[in-house]
Amino acid sequence: MSPDGWHLTEDVDDFLARAGDCLRSRPVLHTVPLTVTEALSTRGADAYGDDAPVFGLLERAGEVRATFFRTPPRRLTLTPLTPEEAQSLAAHLADLGQSLPGVNADHDTATSFAEAWQRHTGATPVLHERERLYRLGTLTPPEPFPEGRGRIAGEEDRERLMLWHREFVADIGGTPSADNGSWADTRIADERVTLWETPDGTPVSMAGRTPMVAGQIRVAPVYTPAHLRGRGYAGAATVEVSRAALAAGAAEVLLFADLANPTSNGLYQRIGYRPVANFAVYDF
Repeated sequence: MSPDGWHLTEDVDDFLARAGDCLRSRPVLHTVPLTVTEALSTRGADAYGDDAPVFGLLERAGEVRATFFRTPPRRLTLTPLTPEEAQSLAAHLADLGQSLPGVNADHDTATSFAEAWQRHTGATPVLHERERLYRLGTLTPPEPFPEGRGRIAGEEDRERLMLWHREFVADIGGTPSADNGSWADTRIADERVTLWETPDGTPVSMAGRTPMVAGQIRVAPVYTPAHLRGRGYAGAATVEVSRAALAAGAAEVLLFADLANPTSNGLYQRIGYRPVANFAVYDF
């Protein structure tokens, strides 16, 4: 039995052996660590970049209470923590000399950690984004529904997926992928991107989905090029990929939406997604 406190490792399989039950106990709130660690375990660290990822778990009385992971250069991602747990993690990482670009977690956890990190390091937290996590209730196609059809992206769509993924990451102010080609190839091979195309066969929007882990699938990313927005294409693509997730056997279909975008939040609720929790992303 490990002593109480935070324990760090760079071995994803060791991390999952110890923390897997904790992550699977709350698959909806833990959707991001579940899907990221699954990808790292399946495809290796090169799935998220060249620098070694870091994982951590908090043990109390022989049980894992909470976890974190970081895939440099991206932000630290936390499962829900109490203010005291956030304080103890900030102190631990600061003592180790860790340098963090930011944090991503449910709103209360992210805010508690950001405040604690500022106390220990002097780094000023700046709110980058507020997000809302949704889960699918009854899928309801929007009205009016645009003309066209959904189809699974194939090899012929590789260049388009690479371009749209770059544009999506730029739109949200995210960290560019080290290899857009690998991103596209994996999703084409796994049939995890749905395109919406107009009646003449022109792709106009895409919606992706994560692999199923612990019964949950997350819809991500959803992207329509700027000049094609406002025509219902994103809603149609999201409906189609949500159907695919349900057909794959998902017990929970999830997605995140930027709270600064009332259009997307309204759309997702109209097609059957219901709020679960608010999240916050801080830059240091």
